Amino acid sequence: MMRVFVNRLRRRFMRLIGFRMLFGEAGAPHSRIAPSTCLEGEAGLQLADHVFIGQFNFIDASAGLVIEEGVQITNFCSIVTHSTHDALRINGRRFATEGGEPPGYRKGPIRLGAYSFIGPHSLIEPGSTLGKGAILCAYSQLRGAAPDFAIMAGQPARQVGDTRRRDAELLARNPELREAYEAWAGAPR
Repeated sequence: MMRVFVNRLRRRFMRLIGFRMLFGEAGAPHSRIAPSTCLEGEAGLQLADHVFIGQFNFIDASAGLVIEEGVQITNFCSIVTHSTHDALRINGRRFATEGGEPPGYRKGPIRLGAYSFIGPHSLIEPGSTLGKGAILCAYSQLRGAAPDFAIMAGQPARQVGDTRRRDAELLARNPELREAYEAWAGAPR
C-alpha cells in the first residue's frame, strides 16, 4: 500500500515539474514550449509569438528555423535543418576525418508559416517550407515546399486538401470571427 502511495506522489511531482507547459520566450511572451522538447542550435531560431510546441519533439535550428505566429507543433515531431545520414553512409570513416561538409551532407533553413499545424510523429526535412494556414497531418514527412493553406499527408507528404474549405464552413457558422481570420489569412477566395 505504501508503494502505491509513493508512486502516485512521484508521478504527480514529475508531472508538476517535468511536463508543465512553460510560457514566455524572448520576444514571444505568449508562446509555450514543453520542457521535454529538445531544441538544438537555438541561435538559429526565430520564434514569433502565440506558438505552441508540445511534448517530446526534436527541433534543430542550426541552419535557420523561422516559426511564424500561431504555429502549433504537437508531440513527437522532428524538425531538422541538417542531415548527415547520406554523407555518413557514403563517406564512411572519411566523414570523421575530412571536416567541412562532405558530399551528401544536407543543410537548409526551414520556415513554418503563420497559424500552420504540425501533427504528431511528423518529420520536416532540411530546406522545407510549410505555408501559412497549412496542416501537416500526423505521421507525415515534409520534403520541400507546401503551399499556403495546404493539407499535406503521407511520406513524402502530398497535398490532399485545402484548409480554406474547412475555414469557410466555420466562418459561415461564426461570422464574428471573420475579421480576426482575415487579419492574418487575408480575405477568403
